[in-house]
Amino acid sequence: MPNPTAAMLAIGDEILSGRTRDSNMNHLAKTLTAVGIDLKEARVVSDDQAAIVAAVQALSGAYDHVFTSGGIGPTHDDITADAIAAAFNVAIDVRDDARALLQAHYDRAGTTLNEARLRMARIPDGAALIDNPVSTAPGFTLGNVNVMAGVPAVFEAMVASVVSKLAHGAPLLSETWRIMRGEGDVAAPLSQIATDHPDLSLGSYPFQKDGVYGTNIVIRGTDQTQVSAAMAQLQALFPA
Repeated sequence: MPNPTAAMLAIGDEILSGRTRDSNMNHLAKTLTAVGIDLKEARVVSDDQAAIVAAVQALSGAYDHVFTSGGIGPTHDDITADAIAAAFNVAIDVRDDARALLQAHYDRAGTTLNEARLRMARIPDGAALIDNPVSTAPGFTLGNVNVMAGVPAVFEAMVASVVSKLAHGAPLLSETWRIMRGEGDVAAPLSQIATDHPDLSLGSYPFQKDGVYGTNIVIRGTDQTQVSAAMAQLQALFPA
């Protein structure tokens, strides 16, 4: 049975402008790989509602799960929640359970739950809250779309919460062999190994060290026996 599939949508002008370096995609990819959910696509869009709606609808229809990051904070440019509501054609408003979480949090901190902070309690109709053990303000899941904060510590905590509840597949196994020869020298043998093992993924990643070209070959698959067989074939052709 094939693994579940997933896509990620990172939202924010700060990523596209280069002001913020995104680390959430890497974290999500590693987390999903470990539990056998195949991350098939990742996109980055600006803080533009039409762009977010279009991307959410496309990804939601193409994959089993969608994970978004960014745009659910208290400021005017945090428009993700509204865009998700629009993508699913549902209403959005402050929800009592989300408000209660925020109220308790700010009471403990001795801070006022003002109108700006209350924006983080606006949840689309029909959504389930995602726990935020770091800063309380919840994410939410609507349909197959999981909407999470962009701050890495919060995003990672939310991912852990969501992924623990999803059906898992076969974890992707990976083995690497370092060859001190250029890609042009390994391309033909590598192609033959790929043909011999159609259920595996073989990646070729060139590097240069002290003026000498080399290639890291990465073999990936969900069956250890097949991965080991392909690696043995590769090592026989290019011994250490």
